[in-house]
Amino acid sequence: MIPFLSRGFRPFFLGASLFAILAMAVWLAVYRFGLALDFTGVSPAQWHAHEMIFGYSMAVIAGFLLTAAWNWTGQETASGGALAMLFAAWAAARALLLPGSGLLWYAAAADLIFMFGLVMAVARPILIARQGRQAPVLLIGTLLAAANLSFYLGAAGWFPRGVHLGIHGGFYLVLGMVLFMGSRVIPFFTERGVGYEVKLKQSRWTDLAMAALYPAYVLSELLLPRHALGAVLAAALLALNSLRVSGWHTLGIWQKPLLWGLFAAFLMINLGFLFRALALVTAVPDFLALHAYAVGGVGMVTVSMMARVTLGHTGRNVHASPPVVTLLLLGMVLAAMIRIFPPLVDAAHHALWITLSGLAWIATFSLFLIVFFPMLVRPRADAGQPY
Repeated sequence: MIPFLSRGFRPFFLGASLFAILAMAVWLAVYRFGLALDFTGVSPAQWHAHEMIFGYSMAVIAGFLLTAAWNWTGQETASGGALAMLFAAWAAARALLLPGSGLLWYAAAADLIFMFGLVMAVARPILIARQGRQAPVLLIGTLLAAANLSFYLGAAGWFPRGVHLGIHGGFYLVLGMVLFMGSRVIPFFTERGVGYEVKLKQSRWTDLAMAALYPAYVLSELLLPRHALGAVLAAALLALNSLRVSGWHTLGIWQKPLLWGLFAAFLMINLGFLFRALALVTAVPDFLALHAYAVGGVGMVTVSMMARVTLGHTGRNVHASPPVVTLLLLGMVLAAMIRIFPPLVDAAHHALWITLSGLAWIATFSLFLIVFFPMLVRPRADAGQPY
C-alpha cells in the first residue's frame, strides 16, 4: 500500500491545507476584488461559510476521526482504495463548488456521499468494538451530514431557511465537536507532554453541564437568532468552559507549542462566548463572536491537531516539535486577532482587515504545506512501522 493512502490523516490533512489556501484566495478575490462567480441559490458569503465548514473543517475532522477511531478500537477504518474513494468524493465536491454554485447538484451528490461514507467508516469499528463512549462522535457526524443536506436543499429552493440552518447548524456542530474532543484530549496530552508529573483538575459535573447547555445554546441561535436567551446561555457557557480550561492549565504548556496551541484555541472560544454574552448589553457585531469561534477556535485547534497527528503518526517526536510549529500557531493567532479586534476600533476599514486576516491565513497554510507535505506522502520516519 502506498503511504499516502495508509491512514486517513494523510490525504485529508493534505487536502484540507491545500483547500484552505485555495478557498480563502477565491473568497478574497470575490469579496475584495469583485471576482464574478456563479452563486445561484446562495450568496458569496454563504458559499464562503459553507466551504470553510464542510470543505476545510470537515476534511480535518475526517482525517482525525479516521485515524483516531482506528487507534481507539484497533479496527481498521478506511485505507487503500476505500480511503481513496472517500477522499475523491470530498475533493470532487470542493472542485465543483470552487467556481461558485453553478454545479450545485453534482457537488451535493459528491459531498453527501463523502459525509455519509465518513460516518459509516468511523461507525463500523466503533460498533464492532462496542465502544459506546464514542456515540457522541457518531451523533455529531450524522447531524453534520444532515446540516449539509439542509444547505443543499435550501440552495435549490426546496427547503425554506435551509441554507441558513445548514450553515449555522454545521458551524455550531463543528464547534461542538471541538468542545467535546478537546475535553478528552487536552488534559490527556498535557499530562503526558509537559515533561513533569502533573494531575490536572477535571470536573464531571462541569462536562455534564456543558453537554446540556451547549445544545440549548445552539438551538437558541438557530431558532431565535440574536435573542437574549442566546446571550444568557453564552454567559453560562463562558463560566463553565473557563472552569474547565483553568483546570487544564499548568505552566509547562507554554514551553510546548502543540499544547499551548490547543489551550489558546479554547481561550478564543471563550472570547466568542464573551462577545455573544455582551450582545445582551452592548451593540457587539455578530461577526466578532463567530470569527472568534471560527478563526481563533476552530482554526487554532485544527492546525494544532493536524501538526500533532502528522508528527506522531509519521514516527516523529510530538514532545519536541520543530520550531516551525510555533510560527504556524502564531500565524493563526495573527489571522484571528486581525479579523476580530481592528474592526472594533476602525470599522471604516473593515474590508482591509478581512483582507489582511485572509492573507495571514493563506501564509500560515502555505507554510504548513511546505513543512508537512513530505511527511504526509512519504513512509514513516521510523523504519519498520507500517503506518
